[in-house]
Amino acid sequence: MQGLDERKMKILQAIIRNYLETGEPVGSRTISKYTDLNLSSATIRNEMADLEELGYILQPHTSAGRIPSDKGYRLYVDQLMEEKEREVEERKELLLEKEDKMERLLKQVAKVLAQNTNYATMISAPQTQRNKLKFIQLSRVDAHQLLTVIVSEGNMIKNSILHVEEELDDETLLKLNILLNTHLNGLSIGEINLGMITVMKQQAGIHSTIVGNVIDAVAEAIQAEEDLEIYTSGTNNIFKYPELADNHKASELVSTFEEKRLLTNLVEETLADENSTGIQVYIGDETPVQTMKDCSVVTATYELGEGMKGTIGIIGPKRMDYDKVVGTLKTLMHQLDELYKKKE
Repeated sequence: MQGLDERKMKILQAIIRNYLETGEPVGSRTISKYTDLNLSSATIRNEMADLEELGYILQPHTSAGRIPSDKGYRLYVDQLMEEKEREVEERKELLLEKEDKMERLLKQVAKVLAQNTNYATMISAPQTQRNKLKFIQLSRVDAHQLLTVIVSEGNMIKNSILHVEEELDDETLLKLNILLNTHLNGLSIGEINLGMITVMKQQAGIHSTIVGNVIDAVAEAIQAEEDLEIYTSGTNNIFKYPELADNHKASELVSTFEEKRLLTNLVEETLADENSTGIQVYIGDETPVQTMKDCSVVTATYELGEGMKGTIGIIGPKRMDYDKVVGTLKTLMHQLDELYKKKE
């Protein structure tokens, strides 16, 4: 890049882009129209002469225009890859930052809810209900391993490692990333058909196996059951109520909150009704969690856009203050909605 100031770089980029579009040698008059540099044709000719001397462009004998040299193409591709890598890193950092903020928010919600109600509380992380692919990024881990980052609707991130026979250079990785994102972004797994996969493999050439493996990883990422993250608080509040403080009952309830596995049944039942974003009240045997048959459980479904839904639950004795609990949940659903909008 020695000898290339910003003006020369813009002219070189304009020559390459124009040549990629037309296949014709590019003259100074075309460049003056193609860029926002507001330079005269004479000045552009001088800059092009410098670029030619530096080896970035060539002048075919039959034309007054210039075409990129291999050195020019190399500089263009290297800069393009740097830009794409920057964009990918920025995007990943934003997604991870948002995910971390969401986790801290939900833990705080469960804690405050338990303090305000004096009952046990739970809240599930939002799950995406419409699994469409938003973004794929392949990056090198080492000579024989690629990291596949798959971002689906709702900004859910899945990572997987792919094994490759031979090391791929940066240019090949860039081409594969462009190929995968061009064909797959915005699609659900049902929309990725055999014809599309065949075309992608043909375009990938000798790297068709990698494309096949990535598509398998995508299918697994956006079809698989999410590991449901559930945050709980206030488990000790159970012991405040004599009817739940019996050693056996209390032990079962505490185990349910600690293991969280049984709580997924409650979340799944609440989310099963796609049209429901209201309050549901389970009394005694109505609850899908058998260890809570002596309790009342009040749940609410919150929604954060892009099909993301989660469940808030309050668990207490059958004599709980239903009016206060329902009012608290309604207020909380509204606050979550407002907080999410501010964080976007």
